[in-house]
Amino acid sequence: MIEGLDVLDRASPKILVCDIGMPHADGYEFIAKVRARPPDKGGRIMAAALTAYSSAEDRRRALRSGFQMHLAKPIEPAELVAVLANLAQLATAMA
Repeated sequence: MIEGLDVLDRASPKILVCDIGMPHADGYEFIAKVRARPPDKGGRIMAAALTAYSSAEDRRRALRSGFQMHLAKPIEPAELVAVLANLAQLATAMA
């Protein structure tokens, strides 16, 4: 998780794809830390949760936690590209 926050500080990406099942901290904890940051430090980054947890409740939890999208594994490459394009459009519209 610390590495991910460091990337936000160094690179200022516009899109975040985060696995929910990470070691040491889950994606929900990570997105909470991201959303607590000021906008200029990544707090408003467009984010997608990538996860094997694919129930309707898992999707609702991801969206309530601060992700804009919930992606169930396995994901087709074309679907991932479409989601990233959609998030990029959202990021541009919010800029």
